[in-house]
Amino acid sequence: MNPERDLRNWLQKLMGARILFSCLLLGSTAFLEFYRPRPPEADPLYVLYGLIGVIFLLSLIYAIALKQVENLRAFAHLQTVIDSLLVTVILYVTGGFSSLFSFLYLVVVVYSSLLLPRRSTVLIAALCGLQFGLMVDLEYYGLLNPFSRPGTALVWVTGGDQALYKMVIIMIACIVVALLSSFLSEQALNSRRELRVMEQQVKRVEKMAAVGEMAAGLAHEIKNPLASITGAIELLRDEIRPDPDHDRLMQIILREADRLSALVGNFLLYARPPSGKREAIDLEKVVRETAELFGKKGDVDGRIAMFIKTQPGIWIDMDAAHLKQVLWNLLINAAEAIAAHGEIRIELSAAKDRQVSLRVGDTGSGMPPETLKSIFDPFFTTKPNGTGLGLAIVHRILDAYGCRVDVDSTPGRGTLFSVYFRQIERPGSRAAPHRPAIILDSPSQISY
Repeated sequence: MNPERDLRNWLQKLMGARILFSCLLLGSTAFLEFYRPRPPEADPLYVLYGLIGVIFLLSLIYAIALKQVENLRAFAHLQTVIDSLLVTVILYVTGGFSSLFSFLYLVVVVYSSLLLPRRSTVLIAALCGLQFGLMVDLEYYGLLNPFSRPGTALVWVTGGDQALYKMVIIMIACIVVALLSSFLSEQALNSRRELRVMEQQVKRVEKMAAVGEMAAGLAHEIKNPLASITGAIELLRDEIRPDPDHDRLMQIILREADRLSALVGNFLLYARPPSGKREAIDLEKVVRETAELFGKKGDVDGRIAMFIKTQPGIWIDMDAAHLKQVLWNLLINAAEAIAAHGEIRIELSAAKDRQVSLRVGDTGSGMPPETLKSIFDPFFTTKPNGTGLGLAIVHRILDAYGCRVDVDSTPGRGTLFSVYFRQIERPGSRAAPHRPAIILDSPSQISY
């Protein structure tokens, strides 16, 4: 999901909508002038023509500037502020307090919620309300006379209570619409983001399934003759006379055969992961045990600091060996991403819709966007001695249990893997599992 590209698309749509509105305003003004000819000095139509020309000119300037502007968010702020001023001018020309176009303030507020954050949208709404209130005040005290009622004060057209009532209603309506439209816009944005994540997940699963089915038979065919070669070399080694050169060559053959056998075994695990024995697992216990064991590895202990933040009372339905393998592979990937010294943070917590979130973050080198697209592909690796099967196996195992894994990475800051499991009730309990306060082992937080 590219926020800058989405904002640019929304700005282009706004320009088109602005031009469409100008065309409608131009057509209605021409129609009114044709059927109700009046002297120019008594009619505001010539001002409307000028205003329509200004809107067309601004649209042209916006279109040219959109290709050059780098700060699109500031550009969107500028457009919404100018549009609110144009709406005020339109109201002034078409009757001021009595104008039928006061709803245009709400239109500006609604589309600003699509372009700007909630705080900025509320500020735009407040600006619209202040402009309308100032115009009504000036009109009420006779300091401003709309074109449609020259020389007539608002106090003679309507009562002061009615003017105050409409002014307050417009202000409140702008703020309420800003809050509601911002909330709906954020909900729609989150829904689109989740939908795109799910679409990427489905594409990865389909691609992996196709590759796995095709390669499973080939892996079996490689493994069988490889075992025969290893057995034959061991027989020859026992029968021929001892020779240092021959023994060294046979050691190389056996070592490389074992490495190839392990690679084929991992690929078979990716292609056709075993069903495993599903059972109720205390997720916090397995996570802590695996993390503590990993922290004692020779290449990790003393080099990488491990921080764990867990929530007890969370149970899932999965094979314990598969769960440990998934977590172990994620920890290995995190450790290999840290060149010298760094941190690995593990966070376990309950999420919405009876889901469980297991997050593994590191302070390593991070990955660029082009690398993120392929990290779950088999045999894709950026490490000199990597096989490219670790994360592919993680994805394959999790998919077999209906789980999901997401990744977020920033070059130079680190990578965060988020695994989502389905939570079950604690064995022997019909009620929902009790969730006490989160136990924090370290003040470090996972944040990317």
